[in-house]
Amino acid sequence: MQAIIATLGYVLSPDRRQVLMLRRDKRPDDLHFGYYNGLGGKVEPDEDVAAGMRREIREEAGLECERMEFAGTVSWPGFGRAGENWFGFLFRIPAWSGEPADRCPEGTLVWTDLDDILAGRVPMWASDRNFLPLVFAERPRVFHGVQPFAAGRPLTWSVTEM
Repeated sequence: MQAIIATLGYVLSPDRRQVLMLRRDKRPDDLHFGYYNGLGGKVEPDEDVAAGMRREIREEAGLECERMEFAGTVSWPGFGRAGENWFGFLFRIPAWSGEPADRCPEGTLVWTDLDDILAGRVPMWASDRNFLPLVFAERPRVFHGVQPFAAGRPLTWSVTEM
């Protein structure tokens, strides 16, 4: 499978009760418009996934990652606007420096209660509800999930925990 390689990171507040989410509200033509997402994006050809994650956090939030925890991967066959396959590396960012940016080209940065995210009280892709409990588990284990999409909707979910 050929896929777009991407990162998705979740910046945690110092008490780990909130997550810095990106409310996608800048461009109505955005595939993610109206949803809350973690921070991240495509990995550049000259960088590894950790460097890509650090760059995306810096570009979108103005923060420097002091420590990142690898959470797992998710394969999203058929997810893109034209049915592209995406493969994401997911991270928790529990230690960072700087102040979250006032402006982000992708949307508005919002500190969001982790309990609200896990309870489904935050607008997001339905598929995110499958992997976010694994990302934020009390004793997280690395996981590898597959979430095929068709016509903009998730079809199934399967996961292996390590």
